[in-house]
Amino acid sequence: QVQLVESGGGSVQAGGSLRLSCIASGYTYSSYCMAWFRQVPGKEREVVAAIDNDGNTSYGDSVKGRFTISQENGANSLYLQMRSLKPEDTAMYYCATRGGSSFCPSMSLAFSYWGQGTQVTVSS
Repeated sequence: QVQLVESGGGSVQAGGSLRLSCIASGYTYSSYCMAWFRQVPGKEREVVAAIDNDGNTSYGDSVKGRFTISQENGANSLYLQMRSLKPEDTAMYYCATRGGSSFCPSMSLAFSYWGQGTQVTVSS
């Protein structure tokens, strides 16, 4: 059974930094995509960044140049380094993964496994 556990969220002032972590267990796919999504109440979950098993990365337009996604030990550890945080980055952040393909879609429905989320709050 695949389990994803996020950590690293918190409260920070605008311009600050946070690093989110996601530890995966029970994952056996050699081809995969892992991603960070975020969601605020009343809005759809949006993709923040994604990385595939070859290390190819993609980012949402609003975070390009500020956030960096990375992984260690294959699909076992996923990170999101967030810099120059803005109040509009405030959201619940989720780690997600889909196996069997290295294609990284932007739709949350395409991802099979999700963590419980970690809250990020950025104050102005």
